[in-house]
Amino acid sequence: MRKWLDLLDPTREQLLEALDVRVEEHALGVLLAPPAARPRSLLEGHGDHVVGVFVAMSPVPDEDRIESREIGFVASSERLVTVRKTPPGGEAWAPDCLDAAAEAEVGELVYRLADDVAGTYLEVVDYADAEIDELEDHIEDWPSALVRRRISELRHDLIHARRTVGAMRAKVRRITDKSLDIADQGLFPENVERDFADTYETLFRAGEELDVARDLLASSRDYHQSLIAENQNEIVKILTVIASLVLVPSLVVGFYGQNFVGQFKEPYWTFGVSLGLIVGSTVLQLVLFRWRRWI
Repeated sequence: MRKWLDLLDPTREQLLEALDVRVEEHALGVLLAPPAARPRSLLEGHGDHVVGVFVAMSPVPDEDRIESREIGFVASSERLVTVRKTPPGGEAWAPDCLDAAAEAEVGELVYRLADDVAGTYLEVVDYADAEIDELEDHIEDWPSALVRRRISELRHDLIHARRTVGAMRAKVRRITDKSLDIADQGLFPENVERDFADTYETLFRAGEELDVARDLLASSRDYHQSLIAENQNEIVKILTVIASLVLVPSLVVGFYGQNFVGQFKEPYWTFGVSLGLIVGSTVLQLVLFRWRRWI
């Protein structure tokens, strides 16, 4: 009998036909539920079998997003049945790692599945690093709205990836410390548990690197905010200079506009004098502002 059966978006009847053990109704509901936008990992022991859901993650650079791909499975001592789900507008997880070892024992097949899923998180780390590098290269010339959108979307993706890695790591830990409730301890023999320990280390490293990526993204966000504040300061400075240049001419014009009876025939009360005061004060202010490097 073949050790591994693969189902893609199966119906209830197809799933029941493929199973060699009786699975509880709530577990069937989890395996047959439509793919979620933010799926969660699951690993439960049910005596003679294990029911689980692993979540692989695949970057989609052309669309600036990270796609989650669910892989449900039922593992007994005799058979592994995987239930792959196709995400909306995306592609289902490719079972190449299981194709290469289809005749291996069930415990090793589950390990290969978990290890392949863990490897996808490292791809997410590489994608996040590349996105942050691109963001930092263009943060000064891209429109502010575009930068804010890219930062916000990448931040949400990293948060979801970090939570998914943490949940997956907890599930793998249950296998390595033998806390999974299964009657057949031979499902995961010692050599397979050691392999799962390597997967646990991969997940631990992926979680740490995702934390570093989040810190780098936060630094980029702070730098972008400082650029916005600096630009606003420049605008305020320009407006202040304009207001200062208008202030003295307005004062001169207002003063000369007063009705001083008998004074308009004096030489200092002519249009030329007032114009000279306006021009002279404006030039003096410009020289002062330039000397102080305000403009």
